[in-house]
Amino acid sequence: MRRLALSVLALICFILPVRTSAQSPVAQTPPMGWNSWNYFSGKVTDKDIRDSADQIVSNGMKDAGYIYVNIDDTWQGKRDANGVLQANEKFPDMKALADYVHSKGLKIGIYSSPGPKTCAGYEGSLGHEEQDAKMYAEWGIDYLKYDLCSFIPAVMQKQAPDDKAAQMHLMIAAYDKMSKALKATGRPIVLSLCQYGWDAVWEWAPALGGNLWRTTGDIQANWNSIYTILSQQEGLQKYAGPNGPNGGHWNDPDMLEVGNGKLSRAENRSHFSLWAMLSAPLLAGNDLPHMKPEINAILTNRDVIALDQDPLGKQADRVYSEGEVDVWKKQLSGGAVAIAILNAGSDRQSTHPFHLDTKKLGLRGTVKGKDLWTGKEIEIKDNMPIELNGRDILLVRIDKSK
Repeated sequence: MRRLALSVLALICFILPVRTSAQSPVAQTPPMGWNSWNYFSGKVTDKDIRDSADQIVSNGMKDAGYIYVNIDDTWQGKRDANGVLQANEKFPDMKALADYVHSKGLKIGIYSSPGPKTCAGYEGSLGHEEQDAKMYAEWGIDYLKYDLCSFIPAVMQKQAPDDKAAQMHLMIAAYDKMSKALKATGRPIVLSLCQYGWDAVWEWAPALGGNLWRTTGDIQANWNSIYTILSQQEGLQKYAGPNGPNGGHWNDPDMLEVGNGKLSRAENRSHFSLWAMLSAPLLAGNDLPHMKPEINAILTNRDVIALDQDPLGKQADRVYSEGEVDVWKKQLSGGAVAIAILNAGSDRQSTHPFHLDTKKLGLRGTVKGKDLWTGKEIEIKDNMPIELNGRDILLVRIDKSK
């Protein structure tokens, strides 16, 4: 009987292919991490990335779920006689750097472009896609941000100067080429499409193996930029989720600006809350060495992060708006829901508070929830008055909605 059982097992293993690393899904929840661009811009170095990895471990961000340490533009040097891209003098040993980041229990990301040059004018991947992908895998890279940039004038406009549709086909083919090259390496690597939401990217990126794709132009550290991008996410819910050809696939409203510029505490809190409601990638880009405690508290709020990382992977819907107040709802696993009430305008005081319409949210009677910023229990009922300062948010989790 034992021999028979082993024979049957062997037959099953023969029929069913063993899952290899090339088939391993990635980003089954939205990626969380930190990107070098917003703080270091083009000055980033090997030491900066090592220090950032150390800080992410020591400041509690790693324990809260931030695992990717992503090098953005300006790491590239020149290609050698065989076309192999060398890192520049700021990054003397990429493999050693990746090993260091991995030794901290973190993952490492890198940046390139399908064009001949990156946005900052460094060497891109055009004509070297397979070669670069193989090199990333050999270094131990876990994440690639692929930024359109010079591909626009060098390929799209040059090859199809008066044909927008043909230009878009060229763009899609370029991303598909790198996606195939990454898969061929056998290493699970997250593919982040940075092409500014062109040609309804959410409709085609999942099929070619994209894990996240920018839905708009670049974010800036001011409220108008944040709220404009937020508003453009409406209607994209059905394109986000945990299961796709290469793992999870997520709408990306761009990196977090929490802690940057002159954003107020309320603006930082609202920004973080809404990106979590959107099941967006949570990629910080702030000054880690000088992070204020209040910014650390926002970025590491486990209750808010849990909304973003919920395994159901549902992006929130904007249920309704009344003037400058928006009401969003997010379905969570286990029948729970999250409700976000955002005052995008001026203060709502007791003289004229906002009154919540729970019927529009599908809630009946009085339900209890948790205010995720105070940690206190709160009762939600129809027509309840809500006072909110300008650009602030009430974020509530209801574990058993009716």
